[in-house]
Amino acid sequence: MGAVMLLFKMRSHDAVPESRSGPFDRIFDVTLAAKAVDGLLEVAGGLLLWLVKPDRVSTLLRDLTQHELIHGRNDLIAHHMGIAAGHVTAQSQSFAAVFLLWHGLVKVLLVWALLRRYLWAYPIGIAAFGAFLVYQLYRYTHTHSPWLLALSALDLAVVVLTVVEYRRLLEQRPALQ
Repeated sequence: MGAVMLLFKMRSHDAVPESRSGPFDRIFDVTLAAKAVDGLLEVAGGLLLWLVKPDRVSTLLRDLTQHELIHGRNDLIAHHMGIAAGHVTAQSQSFAAVFLLWHGLVKVLLVWALLRRYLWAYPIGIAAFGAFLVYQLYRYTHTHSPWLLALSALDLAVVVLTVVEYRRLLEQRPALQ
């Protein structure tokens, strides 16, 4: 934990001075904000999974989907949640909780560093969000979840925009010193 705190104790010259005013900057900030919300939701979901017993999760999933499945057998989300309810074990729940907590915390910390314009965060963010993208596409081949495609599109946008912003900042950096 001390190494993480040391990493985030940056001096003022470690960040690029603020000059965000163009449309690209706003688009970049909005996609980062969406990524932060995604990360915060994952942290919240991970905490809930960590704190709630597996049998309660199964019951909750069944209760949430029962009405939809009775009245509309074609509800895809309710159908998949109902199937998931039957497969919740302590081990799978612990894995999901740790995965969501880790994944969410990495996203939130990287977004924070990118919004602060720390140059070291750009290559790390590109690598991390690129890895998330690859994993989500791999998972999509097994689940065919449209949500994974939507998250993958967001990750792709964040990676592309981060690469463009990083290059732009590196070009500006000699002029700033």
